[in-house]
Amino acid sequence: MHRMASTARMSRRIGAAVFAAATGGAIVLYQPAFSSNDRGSGGPNLEAIRQRINDPNTVVPSRAVQSSALIGANSANPLDVLVIGGGATGSGVALDAVTRGLRVGLVEREDFSSGTSSRSTKLIHGGVRYLEKAVFNLDYGQLKLVFHALEERKQVIDNAPHLCHALPCMTPCFDWFEVIYYWAGLKMYDLVAGARLLHLSRYYSAQESSELFPTLARKGKDRNLKGTVVYYDGQMNDSRVNVGLACTAAIAGAAVLNHAEVVSFLKDEAGKRIIGARIRDNLSGKEFDTYARVIVNAAGPFCDSVRKLADKDARSMICPSSGVHVVLPDYYSPEGMGLIVPKTKDGRVVFMLPWLGRTVAGTTDSNTSITLLPEPHEDEIQFILDAISDYLNVKVRRTDVLSAWSGIRPLATDPSAKNTENISRDHVVCEDYPGLVTITGGKWTTYRSTPSMAEDAVNAAIKSGTLNPTSKCVTHKLRLIGGDGWDPASFTVLAQQYIRMKKTYSGKVVPGVMDTATAKHLSRAYGTLADRVAAIAQNESLGKRLAHGYPFLEAEVAYCARNEYCESAVDFIARRSRLAFLDTDAAGRALPRVIEILATEHNWDKSRQKQEFEKGKEFLETFKSSKNAQFHDGKHT
Repeated sequence: MHRMASTARMSRRIGAAVFAAATGGAIVLYQPAFSSNDRGSGGPNLEAIRQRINDPNTVVPSRAVQSSALIGANSANPLDVLVIGGGATGSGVALDAVTRGLRVGLVEREDFSSGTSSRSTKLIHGGVRYLEKAVFNLDYGQLKLVFHALEERKQVIDNAPHLCHALPCMTPCFDWFEVIYYWAGLKMYDLVAGARLLHLSRYYSAQESSELFPTLARKGKDRNLKGTVVYYDGQMNDSRVNVGLACTAAIAGAAVLNHAEVVSFLKDEAGKRIIGARIRDNLSGKEFDTYARVIVNAAGPFCDSVRKLADKDARSMICPSSGVHVVLPDYYSPEGMGLIVPKTKDGRVVFMLPWLGRTVAGTTDSNTSITLLPEPHEDEIQFILDAISDYLNVKVRRTDVLSAWSGIRPLATDPSAKNTENISRDHVVCEDYPGLVTITGGKWTTYRSTPSMAEDAVNAAIKSGTLNPTSKCVTHKLRLIGGDGWDPASFTVLAQQYIRMKKTYSGKVVPGVMDTATAKHLSRAYGTLADRVAAIAQNESLGKRLAHGYPFLEAEVAYCARNEYCESAVDFIARRSRLAFLDTDAAGRALPRVIEILATEHNWDKSRQKQEFEKGKEFLETFKSSKNAQFHDGKHT
């Protein structure tokens, strides 16, 4: 193991030296802002933060540094804000707060985006259904939601251009009334978007639609396709956006720590206000206290369990809803065109979208229980397959399901409201115990701004703790790490300048091609930092692909361990790469090699490696691919 650890340290030094030489500079590691008395000097300004994030030599602070910073936040020198939960909302709160000049910490029990935020529909949508309600119900509140969602849709895409893009979505029409209805509605959607418009919607004839979407059925039971209306929404790599938020917050000065759990709260002498938390590092098993003027509970579906740590009698505010998605081969949908059916036979929405070279289809919306590893039920998978088969001319087979997963959406009620019958699909911010601000509900598109999510939660925290930020919210002007200066053609530089050094089965190191698919993948996943991954592949003999048919490289495992707080095999196969979501069986085949590389990076012994393998298998068994599903129905097989 000593040799293994030495090899890992040597690899890191070589990788850092290579990158520093390539960029003509030295690697710069930024400590948490509050460790250098930034607060006393007025806090970092926006331009300084941008320079940190965009510095080509920047490396995020190590996990050990972040842990020490949280331990150092004592009663005499507390944090301004401690965030519980590292999903989209929690990471967004941390980034918003730290860029306002506040002293910020964040802890996440599992991994960034390990829950709801990695199991989304992958759409950044502007709320077209809200527009329908606004028009028919003459509801100005719904119209404001549409305006806001459209603004945020554009902002999310602009802030992470390498991870987000516009996606055309086709809506099939089977009578002329539907053509007129959807065309008029989506033209109104364009009008409301205004300057935030991605692209104009338009009508296509049945023949044109078949050319654009070859698997779309033109004839069905008692109906014929009259045409389609195509409009644009955004699409993203959700967990990588989430990891980007956390890493950007870390570089900006927040102390972020995944695999760290709040086990209890610290209260003042009178027991009237929360002033900190007892935290367990789930990797080391050690516990420590962190003090903060305000704690923000952004634990998603688990926010009630956090609230009950403060008050065991707290009234529940979460009504969990299950959303199931399945992943199918790429031939189910054309590259660059999605299919959305606003209303199926039973009134539900069904979609089929191209995503990372495969097709994702869904979704269901049903009551569920809260669990760390939610699993889709076979009847939910069958519903999705049945629903999309009504609109396709290709046989929809259960054996084609590469992966299927369930996500828990935390629909919320306001615990202070007298009437809790109406469950909100918007977010809720409350402080039902002094010093503990809870933010839950909402959706990915509006994680950032007011009157939504992160900005709203930070505003509530400032009020609760009478904090003194040095600036207003600036995250609408802040690109995530890897986004600034990125261009869709950036992959060509990787293809031209790098090769992939890889070991053959005989043990020899031979050059491999940095092919277009791999270069595009690295550019899209890491933005302007993709050349760091390519350098590791080329210089450390980690250029082999992890799974046949997928562009993920061994070098990514090492890079994510060093630069993205990747602390477990599941962290990588599920959140840093998306292999578990794209192809569960391929992820299982890649698992041993992922563990081997992480063992070198993190100095794991044989016992830890075995534990990682068992946890990886347990995790993948919750993804109901065709091979691990106990479902054999002739209709689908």
